[in-house]
Amino acid sequence: MRLPSFFIKMQFILLPVLASAFPGKAEEADAEPSRYGVTCFSVNFLREQPDFPRELGNQLLMGTPVEITGREGYWMQVVSPDPYKAWCVEMGIAEMTGEELQDYIAAPKYIVTAEYSHVFSSPSERSERISDLVMGDLLRIVFPKNGPRQGRHAGSGGISCRGFFKVLMPSGVEGYVRKKDMEEFGKWAADRKATEENIIKTARLFLGTPYLWGGTSIKGVDCSGLTRMVWFMNGVLLPRNASQQAKTGTCIPYPGQGNDSVDRETMLEFCSSLIPGDLIFFGSGKNVSHVGIYIGNGRFIHASQYVRTSSLIPGDEDYYELSWKLLHACRIIGQEDRGSGVESMLGSPAYFPQK
Repeated sequence: MRLPSFFIKMQFILLPVLASAFPGKAEEADAEPSRYGVTCFSVNFLREQPDFPRELGNQLLMGTPVEITGREGYWMQVVSPDPYKAWCVEMGIAEMTGEELQDYIAAPKYIVTAEYSHVFSSPSERSERISDLVMGDLLRIVFPKNGPRQGRHAGSGGISCRGFFKVLMPSGVEGYVRKKDMEEFGKWAADRKATEENIIKTARLFLGTPYLWGGTSIKGVDCSGLTRMVWFMNGVLLPRNASQQAKTGTCIPYPGQGNDSVDRETMLEFCSSLIPGDLIFFGSGKNVSHVGIYIGNGRFIHASQYVRTSSLIPGDEDYYELSWKLLHACRIIGQEDRGSGVESMLGSPAYFPQK
């Protein structure tokens, strides 16, 4: 079930604001202050239960804010902005107070735009590696002692040396990352345009990536992890699971739903109503089990054993054999911040301070 946007925002607003908005919560907050944190690993693996053999439920990129809701041994239960509740190891979270988290969200950052990169101990690729990085990771900018340059994008003017930027990881460790692998986060987010062309271009970067249940990164994705990551890298936030994503945007019904075979003419007619970037959903009845990204001409990109393209049209060489399970499509492009579960990154309190 898709949670209302106010619930997501509640997780990432300071406690004094919550207390004034919800007076009944004030005493509870005073008695046991909420605990927050930021993910430290390039990709933080979240389990459904606090044990390594348990099911992988989600992945969180470095720099993602979370609320800490439980602890068992060296495992922490966290709620992420997706929203998703699961368990990760304590070393994967830099714990913070509400005020510290607000300061972190407001701090200028870089976003990793290369598919893979590293944090080095000094501005040289020959120096010791501190951490790996993947596309979408966030790192704080380290400024000279006289502070950042003033202007719309205060992230300009960070310390640089020989083709590297100095960064501060959420763990508090400083290091260096190649300039070509990152962009200033605020400017990057403001420049994103989730157009048909950009969505498909980003989706194609994942072609060949192996399927990983619970995966939401270039290291491995499941079907909804792929769609979420593609939109994330275009400045738009989608819910975590396919069943949640199926309730976002504008619905485009599939007239052949419920049939145990695909009529070619019906499918061609349906595809004529789609545009590249629409999400298409598969399942049984009301149960959504799979999602892909339509790319035009009856074809779509999806994570099924690995990220690949398939056709919805019977008779095509790479026809997707489960096309008879098609339920409907959702138009996501142009739906940001309209109350349909599609949120712009700039409008999210998990990534930028909101007025």
